[in-house]
Amino acid sequence: MQAMVVVERFCLAGHVLALAFGLAGLILVLPNSELIGSLPPFGQTLFGWSMMGGGVLYILLGAATVALYAFRNLGWRNWLGFMLPAVSLSLGSELMGTSTGFPFGHYQYLSGLGYKIAGLVPFTIPLSWFYLGMSAYVLARSGLEAKGLKGWMKNVGAIALGAILLTAWDFVLDPAMSQTPYPFWEFQDAGQFFGMPYRNLAGWLGTGILFMSVATFFWSRDEMYLTRSRLWVPLIIYLVNFGFGATITIAQLDARFWIPTVISVLLGVVPAIALWWAASSMALNQPTTTLDNAPAMSETATIPVSALPE
Repeated sequence: MQAMVVVERFCLAGHVLALAFGLAGLILVLPNSELIGSLPPFGQTLFGWSMMGGGVLYILLGAATVALYAFRNLGWRNWLGFMLPAVSLSLGSELMGTSTGFPFGHYQYLSGLGYKIAGLVPFTIPLSWFYLGMSAYVLARSGLEAKGLKGWMKNVGAIALGAILLTAWDFVLDPAMSQTPYPFWEFQDAGQFFGMPYRNLAGWLGTGILFMSVATFFWSRDEMYLTRSRLWVPLIIYLVNFGFGATITIAQLDARFWIPTVISVLLGVVPAIALWWAASSMALNQPTTTLDNAPAMSETATIPVSALPE
């Protein structure tokens, strides 16, 4: 288990570094061509590779981090019970969106995010839905459990809050990725909301609700009771991905885009931190849970979550 923790931390560090390197390239290097020209041939080649594959790398590392985190902390059934619906249903929404304009509006992906499934959707896009969606859902569910919610109220609340956190990220992601000088996708319709169609936001919310609802149906009925110290990974994933989009949006677009950025903070960052903070109250309860991936244990064995290695 400890080796898995090391790999998870390595992937998380790589994810953060890849985002930081991509941010520096998009904001500092590409707008100043003389910096690229001053690099030696090897440096120019390396920079070209990083710009072509950096988007793919940071998404793969983010997905790997969250997959390992979920396997360790929630068990393989809950991990796959969330990842498979998230990947498959988000891919279906994206394929339908790029083909018909529903539910996000008419748009198309450009280059930089890897091989396109059916020539339409980069294979990395469903993975990004998974790792941000699961981070948002785990924060929401853990925070509600800490407040004593159970049963259908907890499940409905986690789906609603998780989908809102996911959609809030899009308030800074879409402007950063579609309206800056180096876009990764583009809307073919004139967007009424800072270049984004209103139905794009509705599509994000609806897609999040859909795959989180399906995942909840397959999710273990056991309480997670993840303490604050065990929620660092989803919180960091959420915040650094928000920071990536927000920094590009603020740095490369005009002052109007402070509005969606502030909305993203209020609907996403503030609730995510509040939910993480709320989960700390469970540290004193020492509840038990059954882990289906714990090695060398019987199927009925239970252990305190707070006693597991972080």
